[in-house]
Amino acid sequence: MHDHDDHHHHDHDKHYSDMQARVRALETLLTEKGLIDPSAIDAIVETYETKVGPRNGAQVVAKAWSDPAFADWLRRDATAAIASLGFTGRQGEHMRAVFNTPETHNLVVCTLCSCYPWAVLGLPPVWYKAPAYRSRAVIDPRGVLAEFGLTLPEGQKIRVWDSTAELRYLVIPERPAGTDSFSEAALADLVSRDAMIGTAIARAPEAAQ
Repeated sequence: MHDHDDHHHHDHDKHYSDMQARVRALETLLTEKGLIDPSAIDAIVETYETKVGPRNGAQVVAKAWSDPAFADWLRRDATAAIASLGFTGRQGEHMRAVFNTPETHNLVVCTLCSCYPWAVLGLPPVWYKAPAYRSRAVIDPRGVLAEFGLTLPEGQKIRVWDSTAELRYLVIPERPAGTDSFSEAALADLVSRDAMIGTAIARAPEAAQ
């Protein structure tokens, strides 16, 4: 078992519906007092959850695909390599990049709470924090991936990485075929947040058009 230094900050993850109720009540109160605009809050959350953070990670992946020297650096010292692109900060101080191959698919989970690399992936999705994912990803990773719509070849093994307060993981998915002429920006468009957690693979070029 990992000793999560910030575990006590995440106790609410086990009762996230209660926390959601508290947040909703607080939001209602602040809205009634005219202190916040709910639509603005929703826009900010949406940006960090699906745009800003994941786009950072996608740039890391795209550079690893197109620059062998950077990919090697990422393997040796992911924290420094990622920081060289300007992506640093809380929840991303200590990083490790794990590379998918035809033989091995990587999947990231945090079994005790919800440790997550905010600097490169933004806010964690609700399902990442859910007890069902945190337990089943370790016990039955192939079944969990199937529920996400990802069916891997029987011969490809799945390696599960357990994030901690001290170390967080970024999955580098396999580069799709037919992308040899793609720019880094075009490659980044093929990379989703879920692919960098391991519950998906990179999009095929035709799927991104």
